[in-house]
Amino acid sequence: MKSVIPREVETLWTLFTAPTVWALHFIVCYVVMAIYCAKPGIYGLGFNDFRWGLVVFTLLALGFIVFAGYLAWRQWGFGSDDPPHDAATGQDRRLFQGFATLLLSGLSFVAVIYTAIPLIILAECQT
Repeated sequence: MKSVIPREVETLWTLFTAPTVWALHFIVCYVVMAIYCAKPGIYGLGFNDFRWGLVVFTLLALGFIVFAGYLAWRQWGFGSDDPPHDAATGQDRRLFQGFATLLLSGLSFVAVIYTAIPLIILAECQT
């Protein structure tokens, strides 16, 4: 199967992609709502406007994490080899990195969802 994304994309940096997206999502969500709660009505926008903006941002973050997970799954060889990948070979290092990145992508996906839960539960800023 010919892939649109070249294999050169799969480097050590892919290991940090999903946790970085989660961290960025976490910071943006909490800073945006902290600013809104400190100064309600800033920029002429209401609570629901900020909420919907963060919902869209959450969906983009989840999409990016799913994409990173797909790249990790591809690097792992679509799950064709079972762990542990502990031999001192380049192939096993690549498979281990793909598997570890896939697990981090799953963890980051769940973390983004947990970060977004207050957007659903809270009705307004609590004073």
